[in-house]
Amino acid sequence: MRISQLFYQTLKEVPREAQVPSHQLMFRAGMIQQLAAGIYNYLPLAKKSLSKIETIIREELEKKGCQEVLLPVVQPSELWEKSGRWGYYGPELLRFKDRKNGDFCLGPTHEEVITDMVAKQLKSYKQLPWNLFQIQSKFRDEVRPRFGLMRGREFIMKDAYSFDIDEESSKVAYWKMYDAYTAIFNRCGLKFRAVDAATGNIGGDMSHEFQVLAQSGEDLILSCDSCDYAANSEKAVTPRSSSELSTEGMEAMEEIHTPAAKTIEEIAALLKREEADFIKSIVYIIDEEPVLVLIRGDLDINESKLQTALSANGVFLADDAVVQDITGASTGFAGPVGLKKKVRIIADYSVTEKQNMVSGSNKTDYHTAGVNYGRDYSADILADLSFAQPGDSCPKCSGKLEDHRGIEVGQVFYLGTKYSKPMECNYLDKDGKSHPAVMGCYGIGVGRTMAAAIEQNHDEDGMIWPAAIAPYEAVILPLQMNKEEVIEAADDLYAALKAEGVDVILDDRDERAGFKFKDADLIGYPVQIAIGARSLEAGELEVKIRKTGEKKNMAVAEVKSFVEAYLKVEKGIDQ
Repeated sequence: MRISQLFYQTLKEVPREAQVPSHQLMFRAGMIQQLAAGIYNYLPLAKKSLSKIETIIREELEKKGCQEVLLPVVQPSELWEKSGRWGYYGPELLRFKDRKNGDFCLGPTHEEVITDMVAKQLKSYKQLPWNLFQIQSKFRDEVRPRFGLMRGREFIMKDAYSFDIDEESSKVAYWKMYDAYTAIFNRCGLKFRAVDAATGNIGGDMSHEFQVLAQSGEDLILSCDSCDYAANSEKAVTPRSSSELSTEGMEAMEEIHTPAAKTIEEIAALLKREEADFIKSIVYIIDEEPVLVLIRGDLDINESKLQTALSANGVFLADDAVVQDITGASTGFAGPVGLKKKVRIIADYSVTEKQNMVSGSNKTDYHTAGVNYGRDYSADILADLSFAQPGDSCPKCSGKLEDHRGIEVGQVFYLGTKYSKPMECNYLDKDGKSHPAVMGCYGIGVGRTMAAAIEQNHDEDGMIWPAAIAPYEAVILPLQMNKEEVIEAADDLYAALKAEGVDVILDDRDERAGFKFKDADLIGYPVQIAIGARSLEAGELEVKIRKTGEKKNMAVAEVKSFVEAYLKVEKGIDQ
């Protein structure tokens, strides 16, 4: 490819909405255009990188016996109703009606569709195992799309689904995919870590996220300073258990007038007490049932842990009308003592650790002091519902947790029969008995992987691509387009590198040398080869390695073999 023919344009200005490096640099380098909020056009440079990531994914999955399929983006509501997720997935599911008034959605994920497809084909245990994958666009109607391809509404995803006869076989498939993901992200040239993760709306009871380590990452990762424990903060265990409070020193409950003080911060300031002295009481709707959830005032409720503790399909905050109906008070004055209506109470262990706490009185503008777990109220379920923090004890050893920032690029789930059972994806065993297939689910954000590579590899001048996923591996920069010997040398080297399989681009534009160098650094070609009239007279070319900034003058005849050898090392190819 010659840059004069390339469909792209570099920009000097960064769009106001571009807040993270990958978003800024992909705009500036002419890789993406925004069509609508969270929806982008992928231009040729971006598409080449995406295609290379997809090729790596296909090669590694096929090594594990996976087969590629392609499923529809538009999905009928009947499948989601059968799985039970139509009413629980939330507003990220973009629903619409067709001309016959049928209900459909744009697929945010494909558990229902793939399970339905396999159910139509599956008869006998002899057919299994199967592991099917696709690379396709998904749509999730994010309330606040941001950070470019990191949190878009439409995005490219690889999703795979395994079907096995039992849990043991399914977990073999799970760890095969774990190994495949490790190989994929290693080949992409990324520094990453696999961590324990929450299962969220996908479900199941075991999951790992693959997190690319980057300061701009949205996810907080906690890892032990003494052992191999690592987890997303949504999943990281807080080692606590219920405490039986001594009755000695317990005070009588006292109702206190607290007008206009609704939040923990406001009431703590009013009563001149620490936030840890309070019980934070929040009403949730969990699988259509109102539930009161309690946690110590200085902590936040981890909704992923709450969902897991209740094996729930969906967890949503109750609206003001529901709060009023349950508590008899306006929002901000809920508490575990004196509820208007009986509801289940789910409490974090932290509320059992202190005496004489303060909670809402279930009466507008009033709080109650001297509230004690065990004496004044109890919980239907006690669980770890808080976010682990840096410095907390490791749940596996005596070490302490340290924090890192990460970008989730992939996740693997063990699903069990969460989808196969309700959707009747069954097989007959050797005795003719019917059983639901046991499933796993495995996703990679292809566009997000590309963005994460930029977040991890850039400097003030632009992107620094890992060679395996760079749009082009090398760029040739003829510096005087008015000199025939420079043009001829550039054309010869371009043809020689292409013949050896190097993905090379030739900057044949009639522009100043400084302009070409800046563009080359912005786009981040791993190898830059400058050809000037003066260096040609000496029989040399200048080769720059973008990753290190190192420049080498070498004989024209040596350049081709040097570039080939360097790229093989960078891509981990055995020579």
